[in-house]
Amino acid sequence: MDYIQVTITLSPDNEENREILTAMLGTIGYESFTEESESINAYIVNNDFDEKQLSVLADEMQFSFTFESEFIADKNWNEVWEKNYFKPLMVSGQCLVRAPFHTDYPQAKYEIVIEPNMAFGTGNHETTSLMIEYILEKSVEGKTVLDMGCGTGILAILASMKGAEAVTAIDIDKWSYEGASENSTINKCSNIQVFQGDASLLTNQKFDVIFANIQKNVLLSDMEAYFSVLSDKGLIVMSGFYENDLFDITQKAIETGLKAIGNKTKNKWVAAAYAKNDW
Repeated sequence: MDYIQVTITLSPDNEENREILTAMLGTIGYESFTEESESINAYIVNNDFDEKQLSVLADEMQFSFTFESEFIADKNWNEVWEKNYFKPLMVSGQCLVRAPFHTDYPQAKYEIVIEPNMAFGTGNHETTSLMIEYILEKSVEGKTVLDMGCGTGILAILASMKGAEAVTAIDIDKWSYEGASENSTINKCSNIQVFQGDASLLTNQKFDVIFANIQKNVLLSDMEAYFSVLSDKGLIVMSGFYENDLFDITQKAIETGLKAIGNKTKNKWVAAAYAKNDW
């Protein structure tokens, strides 16, 4: 499938404005985002791209942004990621994340093979590696697990490898749905169910552990939905936000009925753990 890559430069460029913009772009059909030091790349199906729609959005924002668009033909994503982004990653000396094309990598207790595509989650981003650290530390054996905003499915796969009884993986992004499904099969994790959608899919289920690596605005708006499906002594770990957002996330968690039990930081990114009753 052919896509349009829109490279966006914000003014002023800060975490809050980036979060607001990506949230708004998500409502008009943009499927995936990558962040650079001075810009954001947003991706939308070629036939859905409307430059006038972006110009209208720019006029409505309380900050300004400029953009350039580029046609991205359907391509071999393995080659793109191998050349530019995805390198074998070891987390905490226990979990190796690699692609099928990697030939030189160390041995590890848990080895996750990720088929690269446009989905987020190769482990190289700080938020993903922080979440992996939490999964390595926490016991998920025999528990029901939700990976919300699953991306490539890396967290769901590690939870399955660590003995989770059943794992549900959800992402609104089509690339992520397809990638997580494929990667679950590659890693022989037969107890992972993958769904395309958002928090509205959370209805009558109950989960002992929830991992939600998304972004601040989504976490704040969907936290009550997460709480509603969290077991009485459940744990939720959230990431996808910066250190200066931690207060807002924790405040919302407490208002919802959770209690903070710790957090990790890496390069200003945060992963924070909260419990429902006693974990």
